[in-house]
Amino acid sequence: MCKNSPSRIRKTNSRGIAVALVLAVFSQLPESVGAQVGEPQKRSLLFQRDAQQDFISIAGLKVAVWQPQALKQPAPLVIFSHGFHGRNTQSSFLMTAMAKAGYLVMAPDHDDANTLGKPAAMRSEVAFKQADCWSETTYKKRGQDIENLLAALHKDPNWSKRIDWPKVALCGHSLGGYTVLGLAGAWSSWKIPEVKAVLALSPYCEPFIAHDTFGGIKIPVMYQGGTRDFGITPSVKRRDGAFAKTGSPSYFVEFEKMGHLGWTGFNQNANQQDLIDFYSIAFLDKYLKGDKSISLDDKRQGVAELTCK
Repeated sequence: MCKNSPSRIRKTNSRGIAVALVLAVFSQLPESVGAQVGEPQKRSLLFQRDAQQDFISIAGLKVAVWQPQALKQPAPLVIFSHGFHGRNTQSSFLMTAMAKAGYLVMAPDHDDANTLGKPAAMRSEVAFKQADCWSETTYKKRGQDIENLLAALHKDPNWSKRIDWPKVALCGHSLGGYTVLGLAGAWSSWKIPEVKAVLALSPYCEPFIAHDTFGGIKIPVMYQGGTRDFGITPSVKRRDGAFAKTGSPSYFVEFEKMGHLGWTGFNQNANQQDLIDFYSIAFLDKYLKGDKSISLDDKRQGVAELTCK
């Protein structure tokens, strides 16, 4: 049983209940949403195949891959971690945009993925409303998936030669955001030194706030949230939240009228997708490709808040 002061538990629970309700949306997805790509049946737009997308099996994982067209030289690598009960193709519009911008993008299915023939664990390892009870052991397997994927890519001559290894970034949505922040150093035992930047899209970050571990992150981070993402964005933007506790350089972008699933294929708002693509790729271009000409203080229409430090 997790031991915490009653006052701290009450504070964490009040925030965590909202988070749990939001993340539980993924567990309510219909079975057809988890259908294998290519099956001749109606599926959610969340999992429709893109022309640039492929699948590989590596490191014991099913991995979705988006490659830059006419790849003639090693490309920067971005690894994406999906949300609780999401899956590797849940954010295809963003992955496709990254590939078109010259990035090799890979996204593994974690054990909690909602896929046909592979029922996901219906409950989280530790309740989302009990953030104080989360530790470096909570969802450690997710972090190991990415660590194992990187190791396997290094060893595979076919893939290793396609990757510009000094340029590796992580991107994650929701529980995937928790995963990549942990790998960035928020959980010290998870830290992967070769990761150079992190995109955290509506990340579940209450455990790191509760344990005050953001000091372990020494690389650039961009947080993204939405004005209708009531369960998670407040924990990023509040005075004692994730952004405030993260060192420089870091960024917080909040999109107008966007909820928690705004970074998935459930969001068919082209303007919102374009904004997500723009800020995500600008951040990667600046900190992965080293484009010093890029300024990330351009607050575009549709952005409610943009804060840089």
